[in-house]
Amino acid sequence: MILFLSAIAAVIPMLGYLFIIWRFDRYDREPVVLILINYFWGAVGAIILTLLFGSILDLFISFLFSEENHFEFLKSSVSAPIIEEITKGFFLFLMVQNRKFDNITDGVVYGGAIGLGFGMTENFMYFIANSSSVGTWIFVVIVRTLFSAIMHCVATGTLGAFLGYAKFKKRIWKVLCAVTGLVVAIIIHSAWNSFISFESTAWIGFVFMVITIFIFIIVFNLSISSEKKIIFSELYEESQNGLIPAEHLSIINSSQRNKFGWIDEAIRKQYISSAIGLAFRKMQLKNSFGINKNFYAAEVDKLRETISILLGKITST
Repeated sequence: MILFLSAIAAVIPMLGYLFIIWRFDRYDREPVVLILINYFWGAVGAIILTLLFGSILDLFISFLFSEENHFEFLKSSVSAPIIEEITKGFFLFLMVQNRKFDNITDGVVYGGAIGLGFGMTENFMYFIANSSSVGTWIFVVIVRTLFSAIMHCVATGTLGAFLGYAKFKKRIWKVLCAVTGLVVAIIIHSAWNSFISFESTAWIGFVFMVITIFIFIIVFNLSISSEKKIIFSELYEESQNGLIPAEHLSIINSSQRNKFGWIDEAIRKQYISSAIGLAFRKMQLKNSFGINKNFYAAEVDKLRETISILLGKITST
């Protein structure tokens, strides 16, 4: 029974968080398949690598620090943050090469998905390990669901944000942002683990995580606002060139786009998707090189043609 309850307590909240993060990306939501791939990497791939490399690093630390208290603290505050953030982040370094990984928002979403997947599996193991007492089990479920698992989401999402920011930057910026993002993720992880290792500082850990989550949400919102500006500026050019009606600019760029009546309902969703996609592809075209530039140029032409056909249908009817 406790095995089943632990599985439910580990899985359901993380999937709920994952859905919220995915929905929060209001303009150009990532494919569900890619989100789930990242989530399962965190839940399985990163866990396996963590167990493998973590045991090796812990063995090395045990040779240097034989006293149990020192060893456990270093394991929690140094070994675990370094190994776990590298293993979680490993997949992000591969994922950033994907053309669907475009900006800060995408990095937060993909990184957050990996962190939540990792938190799900880790939570399940902790729930089982602390199931001897009902009171202890409930306490662990609450703390890990509200804080520890979210810490994984925030830490890896932060790395993703740095990678997304550097996606179309020069190589030196990509390297600098990747290193900085990884270090910041490790610091977030290490600080949380260090604070909650002692009863006297546990409250600082909770305050630290609340502040960190708040900053994380602010960054996410700023990224969404940046996307809104990109959509308006890029589609303004299309409006000036006669492709998109001027009155549609403010609608596409706001929640009004989801309401009925401003355009033929038969094409509304496809039109919105194509218009927003066109804005982002234009931005990517301006910031890419070589093969990627050719790819985005073709995408821009294709989306312009799609929009022209859709709006032509309205005119013809």
